[in-house]
Amino acid sequence: MARVGANDKPPPRVSVVVVAYESGPLLAQCLAALKAQTLRGTEVILVDNASSDGAAQAAAQADPTLTFIANTENLGFAAAVNQGARRGRGQWLALINPDAFAEPDWLARLLAAAEANPGVHTFGSRQLLAEDPGRLDGLGDVMAAAGFPFRGGYLQKDPGPMAPGEAFSACGGAMLIDRALFLEMGGFDERLFCYCEDVDLGYRLQLRGEPTLIVPDAVVRHVGSASSGGPRSDFAVFHGTRNRLWVFVKNTPPVLFWLTLPLHVAATALLFARHATRGELAAPWRGLKAGVSGLRIALEARREAQAQRTVGSWAIARTMTWNPLDLFQRRVVIRRRRPTRSVDP
Repeated sequence: MARVGANDKPPPRVSVVVVAYESGPLLAQCLAALKAQTLRGTEVILVDNASSDGAAQAAAQADPTLTFIANTENLGFAAAVNQGARRGRGQWLALINPDAFAEPDWLARLLAAAEANPGVHTFGSRQLLAEDPGRLDGLGDVMAAAGFPFRGGYLQKDPGPMAPGEAFSACGGAMLIDRALFLEMGGFDERLFCYCEDVDLGYRLQLRGEPTLIVPDAVVRHVGSASSGGPRSDFAVFHGTRNRLWVFVKNTPPVLFWLTLPLHVAATALLFARHATRGELAAPWRGLKAGVSGLRIALEARREAQAQRTVGSWAIARTMTWNPLDLFQRRVVIRRRRPTRSVDP
């Protein structure tokens, strides 16, 4: 691994991690938007997962203030973010995708929310479609009662100004989290490689009674899946299918697990029927087989996650949506701040 940048300056307020993989010219646009942030006292850590396009190397050469980590193989998004978090020195860790372009006040808005809400340690953003800024790419991640996560408001009309509120989790493509907390929790689960690692982190935060606050006036424009071929690519569908099962098995508290398992099976069957109508069964079938054959991994991870749990099934149930229309229509689900939760079964 190679690195550009010095570590002898006072710690920055925010460490921003960008993970690149065949990101092409979008990466330069992402980094330029970070350079234009109104918030000062930040560092940018660029982690490249063995790209062949040379974009990350060119960016590091062009900007000596970047901290650059060049991996010799593709470690996956989760592991690369963890690398960047360990290398960072800021109190806060910000994540943004290389195909996302932050508004100039993005970091300032997130940090202002953090200062205004000292009991909250994780914050999400409003993500707009770069090609159609009047529509959402996402406004917080939602967990359906069936154990199916989805990006709230995906492809829906932007609802406009709204107050901050709690969501199940923050999208890893544009979020802020207390770096010490992130590291204490082990960061993203590297066994997932990519996809659902942000929902998994959000679920583990919920299990510890840690809320996630969405800051709607912290805005980024997102191209979306530029490195993985799109949300319906074989790569995305395989990892999404496998990881969705693992996250459900790993994190769902005992009572809620047995209550929602039939819903999870039924929702999986419905999704596979939809794949079948599109002639797209190969990738989800491979993902499901990999998920089932790897249940040992999920169960091992479950022991780890449940050992850290400080709240129970009913508390987690209240963070989910039980309205199936929210899932089918990918609605935004943001709630007012909740009181501190206690342990139940």
